[in-house]
Amino acid sequence: METLSYETVINAPKQKVWDVLWSPETYGQWTQFFNPSSQSQMKSDWKVGGKTYFLDMNNEGMVSTIDSLDEPNQIIFKHLGMVGKDGVEDTESMEIKQWSGCFEKYILIDFDGKTKLHTEVQVEKNWEEHMNTGFIKGLEIVKNLAEK
Repeated sequence: METLSYETVINAPKQKVWDVLWSPETYGQWTQFFNPSSQSQMKSDWKVGGKTYFLDMNNEGMVSTIDSLDEPNQIIFKHLGMVGKDGVEDTESMEIKQWSGCFEKYILIDFDGKTKLHTEVQVEKNWEEHMNTGFIKGLEIVKNLAEK
């Protein structure tokens, strides 16, 4: 497992950057590079230990939980498994157990009135290029949307 990190400085306050990251209206825009064939959506109860789903338009994707939440300063997701056809969750198969428990972190730091957005994701080596593309291009969209 590798930890990849990305950082950008955005000329906007933390709350605005947070809203761009997690609002249903903008989430699909900045995450488009992770799954170009289908707009992404996030469904969450916004509770530590609750359920968060990162899904495509067929309602397939990942099931996670919020490990830590301090809006608008940071959020840490812990990935638990996959959601397949018909909404069936897999958190127990051998394939899933190899990466279950990986973290995805978003940390927003006040930087002289601007916001430093730091992200980290734990992935298997074969996903590194995919994550690099998604985060590098996606955070550029976050920056553009928040600075408008």
